[in-house]
Amino acid sequence: MSGHELHLIDAFTDVAFAGNPAAVILLDGPRSDRWMQQLAREMNQAETAFLTRAQDGFGLRWFTPAVEVDLCGHATLASAHYLWQQQLLHAGETARFQTRSGLLTATLQDGWITLDFPATPPVSSTPPAALLPGLGLSSATVLRSKFDYFVVLEDPATLRRLAPDFNRLAGLDMRGVIVTAPSDQSGADFLSRFFAPAVGVNEDPVTGSAHCALAPYWCARLGRKQLLGYQISPRGGTVRVEDAGERVYLSGKAVTVLKAQLVNGAESST
Repeated sequence: MSGHELHLIDAFTDVAFAGNPAAVILLDGPRSDRWMQQLAREMNQAETAFLTRAQDGFGLRWFTPAVEVDLCGHATLASAHYLWQQQLLHAGETARFQTRSGLLTATLQDGWITLDFPATPPVSSTPPAALLPGLGLSSATVLRSKFDYFVVLEDPATLRRLAPDFNRLAGLDMRGVIVTAPSDQSGADFLSRFFAPAVGVNEDPVTGSAHCALAPYWCARLGRKQLLGYQISPRGGTVRVEDAGERVYLSGKAVTVLKAQLVNGAESST
């Protein structure tokens, strides 16, 4: 094999150059953690997804340019899109991924990919001293999910105006910060932004795993089981969510925008 093929896939969007891009690569054998981290840094995307064939589906790992992470929604959606597009799975088959967060699955129906993820509902939390000043806020409701601080605003205009101090946020003891507000735009029930400078991503365009916390919060608050979330980064993206108790269903679309061949470093395993 002369090299691996890399696919750059925009997730949680149905048009190119929107949503959240992830690099996806199917490995033909074991590669070291160091090699995968180097390639993720080279790709310089919010996430690079590494697939390997497994007895029951595929192994899946996610790397930012700086670290490996425990859960990533958009790169999982991109990986599922890759498998169906490359005809490694039939349209009616369920994609099964063995990950650091256990078994994750994805299904395809009417162009929408639905991920079955663990719910990470936010709970009350005392904010660290740097959190609200790092967001440029004097006050807000602060909760905490399994991975992130969870900040609730009541004014969507304030959410849009946020200009965080990423150096301050990088020192927090969590993966990142979810900031959310009610929606003031048609086609969305709630809005969000996500900042994770501690793992090398100042502002993530669309964060599937953040919706594992957003879904239970907003479904409970609005008294509905199914909602549409919109992440208002410059690229923007739509996530359809369903609260299923200990699980959440996250749905979105994806578009492949680039295919490339890895020719140098492809065979290195050290």
